[in-house]
Amino acid sequence: MRSYLCWAIMSALLLAGPARAENTVPSAEFQEILIKTSLLTLNDANLTGNYAVLHAKLAKVFRDQITPDGLKKGFKPFADQKVDFGLISAKPPIASVEAKLDNRGALLLRGYFDTAPSRVTYELDFLPSEGLWKPIMLNVRVKPPNEK
Repeated sequence: MRSYLCWAIMSALLLAGPARAENTVPSAEFQEILIKTSLLTLNDANLTGNYAVLHAKLAKVFRDQITPDGLKKGFKPFADQKVDFGLISAKPPIASVEAKLDNRGALLLRGYFDTAPSRVTYELDFLPSEGLWKPIMLNVRVKPPNEK
């Protein structure tokens, strides 16, 4: 029964496809997909040192401004400390503010994952690019929940 439920959920997500970029805030389910795929791709890049896939998933306007090596330099503190926040795949994101579109048409997602011993907080901005919501800003912090 459990494997059937897992398969049903995976099938529903695959059939739903990626969140198409529109002038409206996507559903909570698509927000979770955007958050987790972006953060887990970043996590993989930090753990492997290969930022090519992360770079390929960025909005074109951002890809045109930064190289995979530039991403590697920007996230060096995570890579150097071997920070692994893959645990977020098993947790739901908790929004700290309601998702919204700003004056650029960017989707702003802010929140955290209730992980222990450290909390993973995120500030993510997405722009419509090539018909999909793609990241233009990835700001992630991993620290104890009571630390600002």
